[in-house]
Amino acid sequence: MRCPKCGSRDDKVIDSRQSRDSSSIRRRRECLKCKYRFTTYEEIERSDLRVVKRNRTHEPFDRRKLAASIAKAFEKRSTSLLTLEDMVDEIVHELETSGREVPSSAIGAKVLEKLRAIDEVAYLRYASVYQRFQDVDEFVDAVHTLGRRIKPNALQRELFPPETAQSSTAASRNISTKKHHGRV
Repeated sequence: MRCPKCGSRDDKVIDSRQSRDSSSIRRRRECLKCKYRFTTYEEIERSDLRVVKRNRTHEPFDRRKLAASIAKAFEKRSTSLLTLEDMVDEIVHELETSGREVPSSAIGAKVLEKLRAIDEVAYLRYASVYQRFQDVDEFVDAVHTLGRRIKPNALQRELFPPETAQSSTAASRNISTKKHHGRV
């Protein structure tokens, strides 16, 4: 490795560690000539992932573009940067294992799936752009669809199940009708 300060090719590795997600190795090096310390990263060279756009054109996959679009959906939301990075890592890993060419619709669907589980407002923001909402009705339909879905904590029994609530309302109607029909 060439020293960034003096250009010498003689160095030694002082420290070597895996990155947080185990996708790369971080190495601290010291130049043997000038004693300058610097960091290098070693990672697997990935095959070129290509995105097939809606208009059938191809372009190289850009991780930063994916991260920026997700960050835009999370703008002014209380979601950590770490959550965003983990989400991007998961999506990129899924895309890299699926093949060399990925349709943009598949990328969008994966993003929507992840956003829906994390933050519904971010999901709606991303969906409005990705699905090209033309008017407010499409937005309202998406909100209603979110409301109908089973939420993760919906598996817990409800304190007041809907059947009980309906029967108690019906019972109160019977009481009120009896009250108005003669008993004073």
